[in-house]
Amino acid sequence: MLLAIDVGNTNMTFGLFRSRELLLNWRMSTAQERTSDEAGVLIVQFLQMNHYDPIHVKHVIVCSVVPQVMHSLLNAIRKYLQREPLCVEPGIKTGLNIKYENPREVGADKIVNAVAAIKMYGGPLVIVDFGTATTFCAVGSKQDYLGGVICPGIKISAEALFEKASKLPRVEIAKPKNIIGRTTITSMQSGLVHGFVGQVDYLVRIIKKEMVEEWHAAKEESQIKVIATGGMSRLISSESLTIQETNPFLILEGLQIIHDMNHEAGTLT
Repeated sequence: MLLAIDVGNTNMTFGLFRSRELLLNWRMSTAQERTSDEAGVLIVQFLQMNHYDPIHVKHVIVCSVVPQVMHSLLNAIRKYLQREPLCVEPGIKTGLNIKYENPREVGADKIVNAVAAIKMYGGPLVIVDFGTATTFCAVGSKQDYLGGVICPGIKISAEALFEKASKLPRVEIAKPKNIIGRTTITSMQSGLVHGFVGQVDYLVRIIKKEMVEEWHAAKEESQIKVIATGGMSRLISSESLTIQETNPFLILEGLQIIHDMNHEAGTLT
């Protein structure tokens, strides 16, 4: 079995695969102060609680945007799973042509999402990832990673309202019944949910236009697929006019694909 791990700014997402089937997924907080022993015990316990023996985990692949936790996490994998993890970093085989001015600036999570989306949906496409940040990635039909847009995430925006506006409360991020809120809470919820829907639909439209006119990624904007992923993807996708597919586990699927790609290329033992 393969254990795929995505280390995000807020959470770590784990996926256990047998062949290409996702058997199990779970999350735990990305705590920089967590020791390798604590991380290792948590991973083993999650597997055992779901009736999977850690000894059957033969391979581990890790994608991270938080360098500070990598030392403890990698040591936990080596000590408690007795495996040498494959890390998504410069030099790994992905099949992507990175068009960024400095390819090393592209986050590993964006690369993994792009690999998965191309494999599963084909290109050209726009990937909208609702994580700590909301990111938009433009990918051409020839596996070209063109670039993207980075915006504050929904939870960051909600916390900023609570922290910076003295009379505004902390609210649950949920779709209210009406756009026009009649309480402070429903007004904030409307702004958060429908505000982000509007942001997504506007940015997707102008990204698709630029992909056609400047990058010649497609003949028509309608040929460009729009895929949503991340923790808030289902909430926003349900209201969006531009998102066509929602896959909360896109990054785990991408890690599985990259692992197989490197295994087949002979870079893994």
